[in-house]
Amino acid sequence: MSASNSIAAVIAQQPIASSSSVYARISEELLAEDLVRFRQEVELALEPQAPYLTDVERQMFAGGKKIRPLVMLLSARLIAQDGPLPDKVYKGAASLEMLHVATLIHDDIVDEAQLRRGLPSVSAARGSKTALLIGDLQFVQALRGFATAVDTERDMTLVRLVLDTAFDICRGELDELDRTLPEDHDARLARYYQTIDRKTAVLFRLACQGGIDLAGGRSRDARRGGFFGRALGRAFQIMDDVLDVVEYESSAGKQSGIDLLLGRLSLPLIYAMETLGPTHAISQSLREGTPLTGHRLGDALDDLRDCGCIDKAYAAARREALQALFYLEPFPPGRYRDALEELTLHVIDRPLNG
Repeated sequence: MSASNSIAAVIAQQPIASSSSVYARISEELLAEDLVRFRQEVELALEPQAPYLTDVERQMFAGGKKIRPLVMLLSARLIAQDGPLPDKVYKGAASLEMLHVATLIHDDIVDEAQLRRGLPSVSAARGSKTALLIGDLQFVQALRGFATAVDTERDMTLVRLVLDTAFDICRGELDELDRTLPEDHDARLARYYQTIDRKTAVLFRLACQGGIDLAGGRSRDARRGGFFGRALGRAFQIMDDVLDVVEYESSAGKQSGIDLLLGRLSLPLIYAMETLGPTHAISQSLREGTPLTGHRLGDALDDLRDCGCIDKAYAAARREALQALFYLEPFPPGRYRDALEELTLHVIDRPLNG
């Protein structure tokens, strides 16, 4: 079997969103044909890279819930409804997933993560130097893919959005590496939201705004879609922060408490510093840059789970999700808008440790 055929086989054999009934139902009932086209575009984008990829990278493209491409396709369907979508929508969705995978590979290098979705990370399997180049390869190929989707003068605005998105992602990754701790609680919150806007929410914004743009929607609808995506992305990242504390390694497929272990400022940690006070081990660890390990990390996670900061963070995620739903209201009612609403609520209501 050739390398390119191997990539196609791995992707074809993996059902999208099999881990979640919500994602699976949207995939199977609303977007089945669209996702076939999406997979084909992913295969085409990976084909030039085939000599450099192993099963580790192919599994990254085969696995996962594909939430960002799903959001892009549903956003495009808000405009096209049940009519045909332009080919450039599928190219955009594939490029979006490639951009996301690039960020995951880079994240795992920075975090020195051994696992990704319960499997060895690229950096653990192939070393950080190779992983860095493989991540860069996805990044550049994603930009190339978006560029090939351009066929009208108006699409040039999307190219600028994609470039701005890539720039923001890089800034967000650098922001996250900055372990300097603002002394003021409000300043910590401001920096946190700036970082997640650049690192996470910007991809959801691109998914929604880009999907509407590529489907030929009005500029004002595309901007509204971008606002929806940003709020959805914020809710998604805050819930990831919550899951980092609440979920255990066996169910999460990765080490629990990684934010605290790495001294990475998350929303539950910001609230915990305010609630538990400056003398608590969590506050001291984040302020001094000394990681908690062993039983001290376990005790700190127990305190995080008991001090009420999880409830505060969850409330913040829910506010963002409700804000996202507000931005959907002007779009015509129907099954595609319903699916985006359901997906948004699922982000904040997904079961924990399940």
